[in-house]
Amino acid sequence: MIFSNMVLIPKCKSRVILFLWLLGITALLNGSAVEARIRRYKWEVKYDYKSPDCLKKLVITINGGTPGPTITAQQNDTIIVELTNGLLTENVAIHWHGIRQIGTPWFDGTEGVTQCPILPGTTFKYQFVVDRAGTYLYHAHYGMQREAGLYGSIIVGLPDGKSEPFTYDYDRNIILNDWYHKSTYEQAAGLSAIPFQWVGEPQSLLIHGRGKFNCSTLTTPSLDAGICNATNPDCEPFRLIAVPGKTYRLRISSLTALSALSFQIEGHNMTVVEADGHYVEPFVVQNLFLYSGETYSVLVKADQDPTRNYWITSNIVGRSAPKTPPGLGVFVYYPNHPRRSPPTTPPPPPLWNNTDPRLAQSHAIKARQGYIHTPPSRSDRVIVFLNTQNTINGNVRWSVNNVSFALPHTPYLIALKENLTHVFDQTPPPDGYDFQNYDIRIVQENRNATSSNGVYRLNFNSTVDIILQNANSMSLGTSETHPWHLHGHDFWVLGYGEGKFDMFNDPKKYNLVNPIMKNTVPVHPYGWTALRFRADNPGAWAFHCHIESHFYMGMGVVFAEGIDKVGKLPSSAMGCGETQGLYRP
Repeated sequence: MIFSNMVLIPKCKSRVILFLWLLGITALLNGSAVEARIRRYKWEVKYDYKSPDCLKKLVITINGGTPGPTITAQQNDTIIVELTNGLLTENVAIHWHGIRQIGTPWFDGTEGVTQCPILPGTTFKYQFVVDRAGTYLYHAHYGMQREAGLYGSIIVGLPDGKSEPFTYDYDRNIILNDWYHKSTYEQAAGLSAIPFQWVGEPQSLLIHGRGKFNCSTLTTPSLDAGICNATNPDCEPFRLIAVPGKTYRLRISSLTALSALSFQIEGHNMTVVEADGHYVEPFVVQNLFLYSGETYSVLVKADQDPTRNYWITSNIVGRSAPKTPPGLGVFVYYPNHPRRSPPTTPPPPPLWNNTDPRLAQSHAIKARQGYIHTPPSRSDRVIVFLNTQNTINGNVRWSVNNVSFALPHTPYLIALKENLTHVFDQTPPPDGYDFQNYDIRIVQENRNATSSNGVYRLNFNSTVDIILQNANSMSLGTSETHPWHLHGHDFWVLGYGEGKFDMFNDPKKYNLVNPIMKNTVPVHPYGWTALRFRADNPGAWAFHCHIESHFYMGMGVVFAEGIDKVGKLPSSAMGCGETQGLYRP
């Protein structure tokens, strides 16, 4: 095709031009044209018996492991994952958390929103571009499978020749998790039961897939005496080998099913430099607070006494008197023996019910100078989401503005693109609540809610403000921390506040100078969080609480924008609801 536009010219000039043309092609090949690579992965998802906290149970693995393989790429690379569902009796879908899926909304991996689930025994090909450097995640987005072990990391580096605004010697990746012994089926059955059966607190905390459950606390003797084995190598503590004097970039992520966490390395400061793929104006912490779905990069220098090892700990915060023991790992100073325990007891955690340091960290996260993306000065639409706990026909549900979310049988993206208006409620959910009369600090007399699968239709390229307002649950004096995650976008975090949001005065306090951009953010107990984003990514996108049980119980919404600009949907995303006859493997 290049040669078709060439014209006949004198021989000597033609040689010069041909040389220059070849030189240009060589420059292209050495430059941006080859910076984007294709990274291919073949995964089989299946159940395996594992003992991540010493108790053997069925977990969902990728190629036999949990956490799954880390996807490592460079900015603008194309990722191709051929996923075979080997679960035999379960569907599956995988969400690429933090990847905006620009131009590929059907590969967001959200069952019921962007695709039909992947059926047992079938293979589905995800293909998308990672367009920004940073630390991201992937995890199951079907039912509550994420907490069964189906998760992993996505690490995206800068293109060759580009550098980050901080230096380090080594790059390490740590995923934090909580761990239940009950299966997700048992938990879901309890959440849907009358009377309601709460999932309870997790049995263990895992540091990169490893924890330690106290087998002696088992109250029911097991038929299999080896079901809990403290010497199982699967539950050897996570160990990070550190060379004295070197600086480590630790990419720390949380994929907890329920818990907010604090993370610390005994005796070491951590400098926060990245959050959800965006550079942070550096600040120092001893405890890093993480909420499910968040990712951070911290710099840690191995500058303490090198003759001993140090504890790495994770602890639950924000939940009443945590009964779950801490997650423990070891920061090993080379050449000390990796199995040598620190000579101290693990450092005490922050007080579980002290919200001040958690709020302080939220306020401290600002965009780094030189990397600020200034938000639009005003929004076109304001939507207030009141987080409430309710009942519907005797079932306990979580709701937004007293409306509990329910997924339709036909995914939204397909229904919207094909104009299947009858498959979900066409009445838009409410943009707010009774601001004047609603007391966020009491248990409401009328706890009833309604259920809906309606969507919020956003004008394409409009600027939208979201106010997340926390309130009392159905338990007196209880307001939980909710981490909210937005698919398909990053948003500016304009501010946090305590109490009820004042829509006249609080917007005057918004940070419009250097707000951080994120994809996941907490709303603190009895508080509010203000976000702003551009509805500039054609598709249908979930926005939901990242706590597994809360989303399962209805704490989420869906935004639709620019549907007319969405390209032709692949038939592989179909096969459920009213698209059953459209699937072509």
